[in-house]
Amino acid sequence: TGSGGFRKRKHDNFPHGQRREEKENVNPSSALMMSFKSFQLELDTRHDKYERLVKLSRDITIESKRAIFLLHRFTSAPNGEEILNESEVKLDAVRRKIKQVAQELFGEDMYQFHRAISPGLQEYVEAVSFQYFIKTRSLISVEEINKQLIFTAEDREETTNMTSSSHDNQPQTWSLKVTPVDYLLGVADLTGELMRLCISSVGNGDIDTPFELSHFLRQIYDGFTFIGNTGPYEVSKKLYTLKQSLAKVENACYTLKVRGSEIPKHMLADVFSSKTELIDQEESLS
Repeated sequence: TGSGGFRKRKHDNFPHGQRREEKENVNPSSALMMSFKSFQLELDTRHDKYERLVKLSRDITIESKRAIFLLHRFTSAPNGEEILNESEVKLDAVRRKIKQVAQELFGEDMYQFHRAISPGLQEYVEAVSFQYFIKTRSLISVEEINKQLIFTAEDREETTNMTSSSHDNQPQTWSLKVTPVDYLLGVADLTGELMRLCISSVGNGDIDTPFELSHFLRQIYDGFTFIGNTGPYEVSKKLYTLKQSLAKVENACYTLKVRGSEIPKHMLADVFSSKTELIDQEESLS
């Protein structure tokens, strides 16, 4: 123990000149040093790849949100087919970003980088399932989503760029599979968008859509309750938000059924908004 009660470190017993001399005597070309340099290069490469995937996931999230905002105009647009076509263009741009992710993960274990790409994949599932529901009034399957994530080289320039890379024998086909957890989390977020779709439908005087949404959300909620606490933590955490969305839609249907005939259509949205505010207040108090 030195002065002041501080314990000396072992290397403090050696003079600084001796430590410097030991460092100078290290052979940089020794097998041990070469091994550590290779480890350093591998870790730096993996870290750089992880950062690139995080940036791509952020871009996927932003573009998917823009597609969702566009799809919310479907109920109020005079020509809904144009909205669907425009949303398909936006989703194609998202899939091009996902193609870059698939190229980055070629030959890698996807689960080592799953945390980097999971937020973007969840938002993409939400956008695609929202568009699919507007078209078909049903839920898209994870197999159908994965079919859309099989990519090929589009032009000769991309092919030459990929063949000149480090993977000389890389095929011209890449694919990325959405995991079941990402699919479930994306579907759970979809329920919030369907609740907003119900609000906009009521505001436009559409009385049939809220009842369809109520039945659809009840089926999704029943499916999630079968998973219960046996699923991942994130799924059980979003089950509460799903229940909130279902309660708001069911209250809208109750208001339409009981008081729909006596309330003018242009005032239905105001009544529904006040109902949802009361529900939020009650849940925050509880």
